[in-house]
Amino acid sequence: MAATNTTRMTADQFWDWCRLPENENRRYELNRGRVVEVPSPGCLHGVVCGWIAYLLWGYVRRRDTGRVATNDTGLLVNRNPDTLRGPDIMLFEQAHAIEQLNPRYTDEVPRLVVEVRSPSDNFSRMMERSSQYLAHGVPLVWLVDPLERAITVFRGQEFHRVLDETDLLTGNGVLPDLSIPVAQLFHLPGPSTGEVVS
Repeated sequence: MAATNTTRMTADQFWDWCRLPENENRRYELNRGRVVEVPSPGCLHGVVCGWIAYLLWGYVRRRDTGRVATNDTGLLVNRNPDTLRGPDIMLFEQAHAIEQLNPRYTDEVPRLVVEVRSPSDNFSRMMERSSQYLAHGVPLVWLVDPLERAITVFRGQEFHRVLDETDLLTGNGVLPDLSIPVAQLFHLPGPSTGEVVS
């Protein structure tokens, strides 16, 4: 990732700037008021994000409350200077009608943020994002690594835990009755040859 603009912006200025014709079809975030371009994450990342979102929507439907947001929905995690992140997946506790949802970004605190590692991600960048979510008040953060088939779980001030495919992913006291085998996050429905498609 490279900084693309040295002028500090507010979240609202950034939102408008991203919609200028010259910035269309590119992905950006705002980190401490600075615009940062984010590379496209690729096919593996997108499919894993979609699958995890599907599983979390199933949880929301069973409880009949809450909502799941995907596709880099803007989350304002800090002001002055503003930091506007685009988490891969967020789960919110409260349900809202479509008409109630902000067409821009949100500063509402989700119960869960999920980040799926992409080819451009490194550990320090993912840790920085996780720290910002936790400082914003997000009680549970999952960092998903599809290549390692592992999930790092952060909860408040607790020491993080790394889970593998033999473990069970739970709501950690934050999301009641959530229970997903880690292996399920990395095994898509339908027949599979185990071969990588190029």
